[in-house]
Amino acid sequence: MNIANCLTKNAELFPHRVAVEAPTFRGYNSLTFKELEELSNSYANGLRGLGLNKGDKALLFVKPCLDFSALTFALYKIGAVPIFIDPGMGKENLLNSIKQIKPKALIGIPKVHLAKWLYKDFFKTIKISVTTGFFKLGSMKTLRDIRKDKNFVCVETGPEDMAAILFTSGGTGIPKGVNYTHKVFNAQLKLLEEMFTLTPDDIDMPGFPLFSLFTIGIGMKSVIPSMDAAKPSSCNPKVLVSQIKDKKVTFAAGSPAIWERVADYCVKNKITLPSVKRLVMFGAPVSVELHEKFSGVLTGGTTYTPYGATESLPVSSISGKEILERTGVLTQSGSGVCVGKIAPRVSVKIVEISDNVLSSIKEVAPGVVGEIIVSGDIVTKSYQDMPEETKKSKIYDGDKIWHRIGDLGYFDEDNYLWFCGRKTHRVNNLYPSQCEAIFNAHPEVKRSALIGPKDVPAIVIERQDKKLLSGNEKRIFERELKELANKFSHTSKIETFYHKKNFPVDVRHNIKIDRLALRDEVLRNALSTTPP
Repeated sequence: MNIANCLTKNAELFPHRVAVEAPTFRGYNSLTFKELEELSNSYANGLRGLGLNKGDKALLFVKPCLDFSALTFALYKIGAVPIFIDPGMGKENLLNSIKQIKPKALIGIPKVHLAKWLYKDFFKTIKISVTTGFFKLGSMKTLRDIRKDKNFVCVETGPEDMAAILFTSGGTGIPKGVNYTHKVFNAQLKLLEEMFTLTPDDIDMPGFPLFSLFTIGIGMKSVIPSMDAAKPSSCNPKVLVSQIKDKKVTFAAGSPAIWERVADYCVKNKITLPSVKRLVMFGAPVSVELHEKFSGVLTGGTTYTPYGATESLPVSSISGKEILERTGVLTQSGSGVCVGKIAPRVSVKIVEISDNVLSSIKEVAPGVVGEIIVSGDIVTKSYQDMPEETKKSKIYDGDKIWHRIGDLGYFDEDNYLWFCGRKTHRVNNLYPSQCEAIFNAHPEVKRSALIGPKDVPAIVIERQDKKLLSGNEKRIFERELKELANKFSHTSKIETFYHKKNFPVDVRHNIKIDRLALRDEVLRNALSTTPP
């Protein structure tokens, strides 16, 4: 059941095929499947020689590169548990997450080892330190030091043995370490392969680094994009387009923040990407306009928007072609965002909305907005050492465990799932995705956000031109917004508008609006400027 066996299998099937390529100043460095297998074996022997064993937790802070893939598979082979924490979650959250998880090993870039020295109390469980750099202190080792024999027998693991801990970004609460088992990873691999009809002949460019581990497992070549994975919204679209064309990428995935820039660059320069068959965007709702842009760019394929969460992925998926032909017009008129048909072997129910711990399931009628819950082999069972958070997020139904994603939605008459927003973002029975689409239709609006307080809905506007209007211009603009609101019953009661140059966004995908931070900032500013 060890997820690392997929690499070993591919090394036997395709020993001389390129598994992963990384851009350099002079071109690309690469590893074949055989070379990646041998390098991961070498690291596995070295790490075990340092005292890392099955069940031990290892912090992995390595940028996307050839060694990232090799080290991750090496940890799987040992039966150790790699821990993936988003460094963009903020210093306090990051340090507290490390302290809470109690890792035995740290494998990372020099900057992280400096943090370990500066904040010793948070790293005091670390017994093994490996740097990707060339300089070391004390008992620290370099990657060169730990390269040992190229033969390694993969540790046997059971379905419920822990494979990794992936931290949520903390965008809707405190960051939580999600326990991934080998069974969950294997189920995800099989489902992604099936949903997107992926084969070893496909070539992947993963905008989200962890996605490459799945595509390598399928036997695909993974081309590491030339970008800072921690800042997807800052990517250079010209460079990414050049990579896609040069490497004939057929499958690409990542945050809409990446693909918005790529789409605009391609449209402006009349560029098409004929090799791309499937462009997968996830992390935040994708606008109908972005699907439209790519409909002219992807001459040999289409976009896809899978739906899910760190604790349960993938749940469903829909193609851009279907959105443009069927559901997009409904999204723009306030129906929410259609996230498609439920994936095979995954179960989804819509239950009554509740902010309390649930011990039973009460489904709502079809078409009624409720809380989305999901069950299946792709669903994780717990958070690491956080029993209260686990209790809030899970419903135990006999032998079945349901995960409460924290999203609101409904099934339409054709059994398509529609997303309406986060449960914590609802305001007086109004839901973000249904309300914001109405205001986003205004040509001068880049995006909008529904905020509270709980019983007083308001809309925050970010304009395309980033201006903060005043005087008569502002009055005219808000009158136009109110006219849009009055066209629909669910937005007609919204009377209050706030304005902001830029919205705060999540740290992981750089596009999901941080609504609670936005609400607090807007209301604080409004109170400070209100006359006594």
